[in-house]
Amino acid sequence: MRLDLSKIIENPGGSISYDCTLDTSDLDFPQVREYISAPHAAGMVKNTAGVLKLTGTLTADMLCVCDRCGGEFKSEKVMDLDAVISDDESEIDDPDVFPLEDDGIDVEDIVRMLFVLDMDTKFLCSPDCKGLCPSCGKNLNLGPCSCGKEPDPRMAVLEQLLDK
Repeated sequence: MRLDLSKIIENPGGSISYDCTLDTSDLDFPQVREYISAPHAAGMVKNTAGVLKLTGTLTADMLCVCDRCGGEFKSEKVMDLDAVISDDESEIDDPDVFPLEDDGIDVEDIVRMLFVLDMDTKFLCSPDCKGLCPSCGKNLNLGPCSCGKEPDPRMAVLEQLLDK
């Protein structure tokens, strides 16, 4: 979605709103099984004292796979969007600044980049997920497994003393 900013570039205090939904075909995260609702962003680009700032909120509902137990769970991602837009050549290498191209921007590209950079690196069904038993593979969130606790091999010599 191309947004023409020519009306607000020379107008401090001016703003233009945007509303876009990202195409999920190229948002490939191994832990995201499917997008229940595609990432949707809404907000505005505002000229604040000559600085163009994109602000807004992005929401997405996803069906994810837990990194510890392998179970599926629903996750809602809500993130604040905040980006600076500039046509200054000296800021082109700054990763926090997005370039202004012919008095406009591609809002979807900026929102996609912010979404990817904010994506979690570890997906957990709950913060206290117990994962799987390393011996039998049972999901420990459903209860304890029947495996005995394996003794520490460093203590094997001491256990032989207790057996005598």
